[in-house]
Amino acid sequence: MLFKWKDGFSCNIEEIDQQHKKLFEIGSRLNSIVSLQDGYDHYDEIMEVLGELKDYTVYHFDYEEALLRKYGYEDLEVHEIEHKMFVEKLMKIYKKDIDGNQQKITLDVLMFVADWIAAHILKTDMQYTGFLNTKGIH
Repeated sequence: MLFKWKDGFSCNIEEIDQQHKKLFEIGSRLNSIVSLQDGYDHYDEIMEVLGELKDYTVYHFDYEEALLRKYGYEDLEVHEIEHKMFVEKLMKIYKKDIDGNQQKITLDVLMFVADWIAAHILKTDMQYTGFLNTKGIH
């Protein structure tokens, strides 16, 4: 399963962990739609979930950046750049003509999102965990 939450993804910050779990849940729903081998056109469902993923990602990144800004996290700029690149890639995908090649494009999206989320959480987000924990954020 591409989007399975594991304790190792926890940032030890309840609100951020909940938001990360929501991203996993949205990714899992997209994976479920793509995995259907029923011969039906799932374009509307795919676009709905992609839109939700895009919107929730922007919400999550805004929340995370505001929290880091509030406490003066020194690597915030690098974090913001990573977030911006991810959102730009999602927007580019969202604007593609997915209808003609739903399976391939959506699988590509799934792999990109799964790899990015895991790498970002496990590497970049874990770098601020200790910093925020010392500020009393759990």
